[in-house]
Amino acid sequence: MKPQEQQQSPWQTLSSEERYANPWISVRHEEVINPSGGRGIYGVVSFKNMAIGVVPVDAEGYTYLVGQYRYTLNQYSWEIPEGGGPMQEHPLDTAKRELLEETGLTANHWEDLGMIHTSNSVTDEFGYLYLAQDLAQGTAAPEETEDLKVWRLQLAEAIAMCMRGEITDSLSLAGLLKAGRRLGI
Repeated sequence: MKPQEQQQSPWQTLSSEERYANPWISVRHEEVINPSGGRGIYGVVSFKNMAIGVVPVDAEGYTYLVGQYRYTLNQYSWEIPEGGGPMQEHPLDTAKRELLEETGLTANHWEDLGMIHTSNSVTDEFGYLYLAQDLAQGTAAPEETEDLKVWRLQLAEAIAMCMRGEITDSLSLAGLLKAGRRLGI
């Protein structure tokens, strides 16, 4: 079978009930019949926003990572500028806003690096990735929940951090590796 061919789902949903919701996510409990014919359960986390990630690269081959303490992981994380945008908003508009908000950067050239599923075994979340070039520096305006540090480093070094396991965020990994491939790094 070719990767782009779609199969009919081997799963059967017997029931679905929302068990939790807040402004950002909802969690469904589903009773299912699995592909082997056995009964089981499945938990699905649905995000109410799309994920957006931006790999900014300047004329000298530097990129910008954003560092912050991630509550869910209980650890510090270096990531590409990223965030969430309303489903009805164009992903590029969200990308431009997130880049400016987190780094103070604007870009004159944008390239779509594609869409990813962030963790498709438990969530239906998807994210869009962009390469931003021809950058100009302005003033960052992070949200009140964000205590961010911005680090300018060579794109090749950020990619090396991915390979050494120092960057683990899925949007960042995919974005940096795709941007590196696109730019021949």
